[in-house]
Amino acid sequence: MTRTPLADVACSIARATDLFGDAWTALIMRDVLTGVTRFDDLAHDLGISRKVLAARLSRLVEEGVLIRERYQERPPREHYRATPKGEELYPVLLALMEWGDRWYAGPAGPPARIRHLGCGRDTTPVSACAHCGEPLTVGNTTQLPGPGGHTGPGTRVLGPLLAAREDRREDTREDTREDTPEAGRPAAV
Repeated sequence: MTRTPLADVACSIARATDLFGDAWTALIMRDVLTGVTRFDDLAHDLGISRKVLAARLSRLVEEGVLIRERYQERPPREHYRATPKGEELYPVLLALMEWGDRWYAGPAGPPARIRHLGCGRDTTPVSACAHCGEPLTVGNTTQLPGPGGHTGPGTRVLGPLLAAREDRREDTREDTREDTPEAGRPAAV
């Protein structure tokens, strides 16, 4: 089956998932970020064919997510290390892990725990507002158009929806401004 490329869709989720076209890529990154960095170890751990693994690793190197480093000259052996771009995928993987733990952990519980080295305690990832620290949920956030947004493939319905939200937001601001002294009217008492 031919996969539709998503790199040109005006959506950061689409562009990011274009790199993660299948589960193997996320699992490779999970392993590399956890310390499994050698090709043979990755192939053995994941049970993935060497051909598929080589293709996924090549793509991750090409995208600047991983770098290939030689660790032995004779015979030549290389391992993979995450770049800063690759390390920034860690919170994404933690969010997937947390969701999987919540909805798919077996009766014995989650298969792995996350220990925060700073305080020495087990933890779970939380997406929070960068300004007030409140956890982010579907119910307390909305998406608005960004400077790179446009309507096109992958955003034919979403693009106009976000634009309409921005228009309603602007209309609300205008209504608020009309009631201020700066608008040339006396303030309501």
